[in-house]
Amino acid sequence: MAKRSQEKKMLENGALTGIKVVDLSRLLPGPYCSMILADHGARVISVEDKRFLAEGLFLNTVNRNKEHITLDLKSEQGKAIFFRLIADADVILEGFRPGVVEKLGVDYKTVSEKNLGIVYCSVSGYGQTGANRDRSGHDANYLALAGVLDLIGEKGRGPAIPGVQFADIAGGGMNAVIGILMALLARQKTGRGQYIDISMTDSMVAFMPLVLFLDQEQGMTPGRGDSLLSDRYACYTTYQTKDDRYIAIGALENHFWQRLCDHMGVPEYGPLQFDESRREEILDFMRRRFGEKTLEHWAGALSEVDTCWASVQTFKEVLTDPFFTEREMVVELENKSGKTTKTIGVPVKLSDTPGGVRTPPDAFGESTVAVLRELGYTEDDIQQFSDNGAI
Repeated sequence: MAKRSQEKKMLENGALTGIKVVDLSRLLPGPYCSMILADHGARVISVEDKRFLAEGLFLNTVNRNKEHITLDLKSEQGKAIFFRLIADADVILEGFRPGVVEKLGVDYKTVSEKNLGIVYCSVSGYGQTGANRDRSGHDANYLALAGVLDLIGEKGRGPAIPGVQFADIAGGGMNAVIGILMALLARQKTGRGQYIDISMTDSMVAFMPLVLFLDQEQGMTPGRGDSLLSDRYACYTTYQTKDDRYIAIGALENHFWQRLCDHMGVPEYGPLQFDESRREEILDFMRRRFGEKTLEHWAGALSEVDTCWASVQTFKEVLTDPFFTEREMVVELENKSGKTTKTIGVPVKLSDTPGGVRTPPDAFGESTVAVLRELGYTEDDIQQFSDNGAI
């Protein structure tokens, strides 16, 4: 029992307590990755050049639980500070275009010669190799090239760019976390770190196993707004309600669909779930039926029916939904001025070593002086770095 208590204290901030991450990335994919690592106890030091501040792209909602410092890696002093900083680091994360870290002299080959155990993760749009490696891009471009965007939107209309950045967050951020954790696990066995190449476009292609199955095994090449799981059938689509809100129905299994049909007074539609000859008839009926009542009515009525449905909520409604408060997915966080605001919680819930939202985001470069002092630099050194523009 005493040993278990001691182990828990060693991991008191989460499963990654004791892991040091130096994050050179910016914007969303890399910082989202390092936020997950920080939420689960890793010490994350984000490094940015102060020139980026003027661009207004400092996304502080993914910088909680981290320290933030400024460093000019193009300067010799800045580079020297960087190598002192990563001497005992476990992970380096970067999100530049391929080739940039080599030009800066902070690439994996150079770093690993000084720190054999380093896990070095690069997140880019198209990967470190291949014909597209040097192309610029954003989330919509990665979704487009991977074939995902072609499947999003209404039948007969153009592709709809999602309001959430799937390629950045899931493709870049989450896959980078997976790669880093696997590399850290491998390091326990080999004693060596390794290089991780995360392409957001690769990751979006990897989102398509069901599409591949439907194409190869069922002979159903999915179309935009016209596939098994995208509006073709009445059992898996959205319906507009009387008050111009929407409800999502996902009654894919027949027993769920039959229960919905029973509730709607049309039990005869249950066996006709995928009947092509009656498909439009069933869709038209369900559209009319859901349009007769408000979303509040349907939410109350269907709460008593064991079928698959959900109200289409706005983000404001999510922030005030008691369910997400209970699940600690919407939590209160006090910022450094003492003001309490709502923020998004930690989705991966571990029983023994839970992550958490411990500290608010640093201001840009807020921890620079403290980190430099920790590295052994004097006040005179720090002033000189500032005067020379290295920090």
